[in-house]
Amino acid sequence: MSRFTSAGFPPSRLPVCFKPHRDELLSSWIGRHADFYAVPPLVMLRHCLPEAASLRAADLNLAEDQQVRLANMFAAEPADIRRMTFTNVPQPFHRWIAVRSSQRCTICNPIHATPLPVLRSQLLGWRITCSRCGELLRDRDGHEVPSPFRHYHSMAIRGEKLLDNEIERGARTWASPTEIARLLLMRRIIFPVPSEHELYLFRVLGVIIPDLDRVVAAERVDLSTPARPILPLHLRASLLTGVAIVKRAGPEMLRMLRRHTLGDNMTRFSYAAEKLIAQAGKHPYASQRQLI
Repeated sequence: MSRFTSAGFPPSRLPVCFKPHRDELLSSWIGRHADFYAVPPLVMLRHCLPEAASLRAADLNLAEDQQVRLANMFAAEPADIRRMTFTNVPQPFHRWIAVRSSQRCTICNPIHATPLPVLRSQLLGWRITCSRCGELLRDRDGHEVPSPFRHYHSMAIRGEKLLDNEIERGARTWASPTEIARLLLMRRIIFPVPSEHELYLFRVLGVIIPDLDRVVAAERVDLSTPARPILPLHLRASLLTGVAIVKRAGPEMLRMLRRHTLGDNMTRFSYAAEKLIAQAGKHPYASQRQLI
């Protein structure tokens, strides 16, 4: 019989509680308690929050009363519980939060910890560096991930900061960085028109980052879509760089990029781009020709 079911304690407080690791994800912390009490993690969560749909749902959003109940059960502060979740991230940005960890900082999350905690920063699908120490992220096993876009590093870091400021803190410039990223991930047309089974290889981003077409063609990788914008870690710098370049260049670059779309894609691109342009107002922008 598990320690959880046999202890007979009230759900208001667990007899044994573990301190969370710095930046640990809520589901990871609950999972470590579940392992100790020999119950499934969802059972552990529902012991306190019977209405919880899943661990993922709890990671993404917790109401204030749920934060208080979890804090009481795990001998923590509600503010600490909130920091372990993505409650601060608006729902439209949840597409940027990975379902499972695919990256890790070996400085902030060394492999000798057992069980290995999952940090909140490991699910941030727009980052190439650790949000805590600034080191380049590695894959989930701690291996270095060589990127063919390392030469764009400084510009990619700017793009990372733009997305981070919008998603985590609600800050924007003349346009939403996440909307810019969405436009850059739309399919584009090239001439001569490639075969039908190769059309998926070409994105608007490739106009700004010419290296991208070559890399994608060589790896035959299925790039992310506007609806699921998280790129593989080794390709992520290309999108971040593209966002930074468009932000710096201004609305006229969006009009220039529209010419590389066709049909329904052009209609969708134009609609979204014109909304951004209308919001921009009058600002001094560098010419896109100076940036490409």
